[in-house]
Amino acid sequence: MADDDRDKNRRPDPDALLALAEKDRRGKLTVFLGAAPGVGKTYAMLSRAGRLKADGIDVVVGLVETHGRGETAALLDGLEVLPRQRIAHRGRMLEELDLDAALARKPRIVIVDELAHSNPEGSRHPKRHQDIEELIAAGIDVWTALNIQHLESLADLVAQITGVTVRERVPDLVLKRADEVILVDLPPTELIDRLKEGKVYLPDSASRAVDRFFRLGNLTALRELALRRTADRVDDQMVDYLKQNAIDGPWATGERLIVCVGSDALSEKVVRVASRLASGLNAPWIVVSIERADREVETPERLQKIETLFRLAEQLGAETRRVIGHDFVDEILKLARREHATQIVIGTRRRRGLERLLSRSLPDALSRKASGLGVYMVTPDKRERRRPSLQPLAPSLVALRKSAAIAVGFVASTTAVGRVIDQFVDLPNISLLFLLAVLGASVAGGYLSAFLAALLSTLAYNFFFIDPLHTFTIAAAHEVFALFIFLAVAIIAGGFASRIREQAEIARVRATALQSLYDFSRKLASTAKTDDAIWLTVSQLQTSLRRKVVLLTVRNEELAVAAAWPPDTELDVTDLTAARWAQERREPAGYGTGTLPNSRFEFRPLLGPHGIAGVCGIEHTNERLDLNAERTLTAILDQTAIALDRARLAEETVAQAARLEGERYREALLSSISHDLRTPLATITGAVTGLRQLGERMTPENRDDLLQSIEEESGRMSRFVANLLDMTRIEAGTLKPKQDWVDVTDVIQSAVDRTRKYAPGRVIETGIASDLPLIKGDSVLLSQVLFNLLDNAVKYGGEEPINVYARRDGTDVLISVTDLGKGIPPEDLDRVFEKFYRRGKPDGRAPGTGLGLSIARGFVEAMGGKIHAESPALKKRGTRIVMRFPGAEGSRTEPR
Repeated sequence: MADDDRDKNRRPDPDALLALAEKDRRGKLTVFLGAAPGVGKTYAMLSRAGRLKADGIDVVVGLVETHGRGETAALLDGLEVLPRQRIAHRGRMLEELDLDAALARKPRIVIVDELAHSNPEGSRHPKRHQDIEELIAAGIDVWTALNIQHLESLADLVAQITGVTVRERVPDLVLKRADEVILVDLPPTELIDRLKEGKVYLPDSASRAVDRFFRLGNLTALRELALRRTADRVDDQMVDYLKQNAIDGPWATGERLIVCVGSDALSEKVVRVASRLASGLNAPWIVVSIERADREVETPERLQKIETLFRLAEQLGAETRRVIGHDFVDEILKLARREHATQIVIGTRRRRGLERLLSRSLPDALSRKASGLGVYMVTPDKRERRRPSLQPLAPSLVALRKSAAIAVGFVASTTAVGRVIDQFVDLPNISLLFLLAVLGASVAGGYLSAFLAALLSTLAYNFFFIDPLHTFTIAAAHEVFALFIFLAVAIIAGGFASRIREQAEIARVRATALQSLYDFSRKLASTAKTDDAIWLTVSQLQTSLRRKVVLLTVRNEELAVAAAWPPDTELDVTDLTAARWAQERREPAGYGTGTLPNSRFEFRPLLGPHGIAGVCGIEHTNERLDLNAERTLTAILDQTAIALDRARLAEETVAQAARLEGERYREALLSSISHDLRTPLATITGAVTGLRQLGERMTPENRDDLLQSIEEESGRMSRFVANLLDMTRIEAGTLKPKQDWVDVTDVIQSAVDRTRKYAPGRVIETGIASDLPLIKGDSVLLSQVLFNLLDNAVKYGGEEPINVYARRDGTDVLISVTDLGKGIPPEDLDRVFEKFYRRGKPDGRAPGTGLGLSIARGFVEAMGGKIHAESPALKKRGTRIVMRFPGAEGSRTEPR
């Protein structure tokens, strides 16, 4: 029973299942791994490919280097070989993998030899393993070959073992993500024999290779590295399988590493050693760089070194972090506890003499405080210890000259002032003047100026103000004590002052950047349109970075430039290809990246909450972005992505609202038509059926009644259809009324006569002034408007008379139609002109389509008039529809 409960509680690891699902959508990578050239990796690949080809598997050769080996070349017979791409490079024609041809061919398996190969300039990717990644992403299985010395994490170790520095390297992450690693092994003695027989290199090259690289000890060490790395990869695959299937087994031990790096030369070795340690422990690891919060000590060169280290760490499979803090030890331990780390890896060097006595190293401090954590210290090699670092010497000499000039200037001025004061006043504490000099030098030039000013002030004070004068001899013992106290106070005060100066400058720079970002975010938050947000972003980036900026968005399913600064900035084919890559893969492309690095721009995708919003390109020069500019760029792009996503959602909301409104109108129209057309259709159908079946037996009076019903209901249907057509013309904007002189009196009389035929039992009274001017308009449309108003009054006005009045109001003509029905509530006076709005009759039924008044408003406004509804307050009943048209000056109708 207990075993059954355990089985029910066991569940596959979700992360492992997600990784498995991701692999199912991609191609598979198979790596033939060897300890050294000549062990038979390419031979094994082609032999296996030939067997699969014979079984009907679609296998093609994208690129294979035989290096003149006849046995290997013979295996190409019977295999489809894709043509190579010819690329001119430094006066030579190189034959490289045609990536586009392989993608277009899209076989099931493609063989691409030499995984660590570097592509020539002008290629889409600088490294072949990036070409292979694109093939895998397209769903193509790839077979490739790799020697163990080309792994990035082993490069320093291989150089130490063999004395040969490997130039072409592959990130460890490539091998770690491989679906299958096949070890091609050959004993070192057999490999040396093959080399001597000329089966690996030509005889001249073979002799040199045996003397240098292909030594028995070297090959044995490389073979061990290959076997260990293959075993680690098999162990990873076993753990993945156990997690995916919820099987209890040899799970990972839970080790987690924190690796501390800086801009020193030792940090690269620390990263490589940590990579090998993490691989051996099968443990995740985080590379962290700590920056001081209270001072800006990072130079562009040091920042570049940190960025290089971070890229190396990411290639080796690490996660990278930047931490800002004051106490390095405390920040490292906080991060270690937060990430549940078990070991800290840090570099250390030998410290000698006063340096060891006066200060405590970071590794020592970590060792004392890191209770429960292991501290792994990496030491430099002997060659690195002996190699002096001369790089900082040149900038330090420049800084020394500037600091010395500032210190000498302040001390000389203070000495002169002190000598003048000493001539007139005997001051026992004149040394305080030199404290001012030290503080001034620290504010103007920093700590180095303060330190030099303190030393010079001590000498000047001794030489000019302590007896015996003009010598450096001190006669009194207390003066010696005072002098040393002064020196100590001056150095401390100068240090504090320079520190405050640095912090003030840092605060100023950060406040300026923060204020700029705050202003930008406020403007962006108030921007609702996509184009406004795009131009605001481009302007802000150009102002902050002082570089050319382009922003691309998808329009008509194509990525196109939406804004650029300067406006005449153009993108060439390489730039556009890199931009499309950034959009499709959602990763940076172009300058400084692994994809199309020859582009002038670095393209970064704008990733919003609901997908990619666009691509931003920043032109790069020889001067790289510093850390503050990089942070500003990241913040602006993040905010822009959110703003563009918000603008897109707003536009979709408006479009959705319009669709819903149209849907509502459609439903209202269908409801109206289904009710108001069904009644006349039923009447017509019934009358026609009666005439057909009983026509000869019906009296003439009954026959005439049925024919009249058909005529009336047909006219009713005709009015419904006419209303729909009129509304369609109004909404489509195709309504173009005539501009003729219209006699309002004739139009009113015509509309009244037409309504009396339609409703013979209703009383319609007219009152038309005799001095009405002519109006400019369309008599047919105006007659239709009046008929719609009268029809509306007939439906809703009860049995009381309907009044039609026309009078002059200044230069305008007012026409009103009034009924004495129940009236309209004040809140509904404007709504009566909306489409499909209908008021119920006293019996509760709402007749008509609800389009009459809406059509009337469209016609009146098209003729340049105005229309509104009133409910007369005196009678507290009835509705009056009033139209106003501009009259023609000087024109009058004849009295009637």
